Amino acid sequence: MTDAKTRNSMKLTSSRVPVSKGFITVGVSTVVLFLVSAVVAPTSVSPGAVQGMIPFAAVLAIVGLGQMLVVQQGGIDLSIPGAVSLAIVIASHQPNGDDSKLLPAVILALGYALAAGLLNGLLVGRLGLNSIIATLGMNALLFGAVIGISGGTPRSTTRLLASIAGGETFGIPNSAYFAAAALIVVSIMVKRTVAGRRFEAIGANPFTARATGLRVTTHQSLAFVWAQLLYCLAGILLAGITNQPTAFQGDAYLLPAVAVVVLGGTSLLGGRGFPVATVVAAIFLSQLDQFVLSLGVPYAVRTLVQAAALAVGVALYTVDWAAMRQRFRRARPLLTTPV
Repeated sequence: MTDAKTRNSMKLTSSRVPVSKGFITVGVSTVVLFLVSAVVAPTSVSPGAVQGMIPFAAVLAIVGLGQMLVVQQGGIDLSIPGAVSLAIVIASHQPNGDDSKLLPAVILALGYALAAGLLNGLLVGRLGLNSIIATLGMNALLFGAVIGISGGTPRSTTRLLASIAGGETFGIPNSAYFAAAALIVVSIMVKRTVAGRRFEAIGANPFTARATGLRVTTHQSLAFVWAQLLYCLAGILLAGITNQPTAFQGDAYLLPAVAVVVLGGTSLLGGRGFPVATVVAAIFLSQLDQFVLSLGVPYAVRTLVQAAALAVGVALYTVDWAAMRQRFRRARPLLTTPV
């Protein structure tokens, strides 16, 4: 009888899905934020405001998932503004209002994203360049393509893309379904496959992974490829959500992308990633922006809020607070000892 109970308890324990600290922290913070918004700024949580916030939160979630893959390998991708902007420009300028040209434009945008990801992977994974330097240079190249295609002038999106990316199904913005699909794909690839587990192991300790025979360079390079494809998807959606997107609209997603990854609990040093927590963090940051703006605060303050959120995330998951408390306790007797 006791053995049976023990076996049953072991089964229940093994069937439980582990919940990350980041998911709990950002989940509770999101609930608290919505409650505070409902009390202090009710307009920021009205049905219309939430419906307007969800598409941009979905875009940020997709961009954040791409950044998360790069951060898992201990890197930072600074080519997000150029990648998102290029996808927007191609999706809006190439069709020039013609729905029949939308699919070739999407394929072209994916081709650019694939080429950018492979080049980033070559520079960082194969040649060993610092990811910040390599992706910053890539960002300049992508913006060169943006200027070359658009001339710096905006153009209206096609009706087909507007209905797909900016429309609704069952009262939910279609962009949310794309974000959910991206989340499912990334979660399965990273958490449910052998390659995904190797990917996380390489990010946690590439030297040990290389010693055990894992293809470190290949996994590090592919992180940039998958990230660029996700940025491309986000840019195409943004081109449909916004009636007349600008050629530099991707600039607004660099700092928030890093912030949602950190708030979701993924370490900037690499290792395990938390896709669900990253998506929840995107909802949190999007609602935080909306809450701040509804208070009448100048729009420029939004960047400061995002930077503060990033600082809080780094402090929560990077600083060893237990060690700091111990040092503080050791220092207190020295401060209180009479001279």
